[in-house]
Amino acid sequence: MLQHSLEIYNSMSRCKELFKPLHPERVGMYVCGPTVYGDGHLGHARPAITFDVLFRYLTHLGYKVRYVRNITDVGHLEHDADDGEDKIAKKARLEQLEPMEVVQHYLLRYHRAMDALNVLPPSIEPHASGHIIEQIEYIKKILDAGYAYESEGSVYFDVPKFNHDYGYGRLSGRNIEELLATTRALDGQTEKRNPADFALWKKAAPEHIMHWPSPWSEGFPGWHLECSTMSEKYLGEQFDIHGGGMDLKFPHHDCEIAQSVAHNGRPSVHYWMHNNMITINGQKMGKSLGNFITLDEFFTGSHPLLAQAYSPMTIRFFILQAHYRGTVDFSNEALQASETALRRMLDGWKRLGELKPSAESTVDVNDIRTRCYAAMDDDLNTPVVIATLFDACRIINQVNDGHATATADDIATLRDIMQTFLVDILGIRTEAAEAGAEALKPFEDAVDLLLNIRREAKQRKDWATSDLIRDRLAAIGFAVKDTKDGGFEWTLK
Repeated sequence: MLQHSLEIYNSMSRCKELFKPLHPERVGMYVCGPTVYGDGHLGHARPAITFDVLFRYLTHLGYKVRYVRNITDVGHLEHDADDGEDKIAKKARLEQLEPMEVVQHYLLRYHRAMDALNVLPPSIEPHASGHIIEQIEYIKKILDAGYAYESEGSVYFDVPKFNHDYGYGRLSGRNIEELLATTRALDGQTEKRNPADFALWKKAAPEHIMHWPSPWSEGFPGWHLECSTMSEKYLGEQFDIHGGGMDLKFPHHDCEIAQSVAHNGRPSVHYWMHNNMITINGQKMGKSLGNFITLDEFFTGSHPLLAQAYSPMTIRFFILQAHYRGTVDFSNEALQASETALRRMLDGWKRLGELKPSAESTVDVNDIRTRCYAAMDDDLNTPVVIATLFDACRIINQVNDGHATATADDIATLRDIMQTFLVDILGIRTEAAEAGAEALKPFEDAVDLLLNIRREAKQRKDWATSDLIRDRLAAIGFAVKDTKDGGFEWTLK
């Protein structure tokens, strides 16, 4: 039996304390990217943002990171089975396009959405269709090792044999013996020896658009093979981190582990990381349920389930307010709450640039940085980082309101903390807020005009007018605060 280190199957926790790269100062990271056969939706945003934050943080810690995110553009069959039509080929046939036209169209849309969400591009973004030769060679070696077989022009991975020698399904924790026992009665009904076996190469039907020559048939690679092949090509036989959605643990990642062990005699991945799913009002997102919302629809507010448009930074902040391994349930109320919270955070960022230093300090800012690092090192605990940054905003507001004093060094420390964690690591664009503030200038001027009228009414002791303006503004969502110098401040609640 192959002896696995426990860390192979654990999420990476405490980056600084436990994370040991296989190569000093260099980290290899592979993340399962999009299958480009349809419109990007909210679920696509979560893994992209999760591993973008990890990429940013490891880079911040001083590691040189090679981040590989694949593009599945061939071999992903309907229902992710070994039978059926390739999803991209089907769309190309229905729309009378070349398959690569379909790929290019949706890939450009995906990249535009990622740019809007401030997701950094990976170091390498390989396409499955660009690595057919490498996949064929990979299959040959698995065949030579005895863990695959040819059947009617297709090649299948022998799951029962691998399970006997090494154990299959250990990442997901599936009971493979039980699975094999319950499916054995179906043997002989297909070209597979066992229904649990999965395709490494599929012989193409005559009508199949995307196919390549191979020693076994004119065909195409199986879905699981591309990740094993491309990760090894760009990161080596062993690399540090493999990420993806929780739904990929089984069968995709269990199959990847089986392929790499059969090919190399040992697992390739040191740490596995999986983000959890996003649901909508407690239900899984799906077109059949009518709750499938694309990112473009979120940005424009054009879907019937949306009460309004939500900016890309609101979407990013919403996702980061939950731990990546926890579920996130979308609702308009939840996104509106995130929008309000982000506005308050960016208000603090804006006020930070306006603070006037004092000779003496009555605030303690030194532990904020330590707490932010501790949260990031605790399995990327972004919700705690955000809560800590709100503590920083509370200090900023106290100094701004005259309830506390801060030295120039304090203010510089706060500015560095907000820049490092809010902007550089969490990836929140503050310029978007500044651009939005410019667009809202006439709106802000109108509110200021009303509050100046209220201030004049107070000076005349016209309390009825003063209270009316304050109460009406509060009713429509404004929080008004009078300052010691007789002026005022207001924010949206």
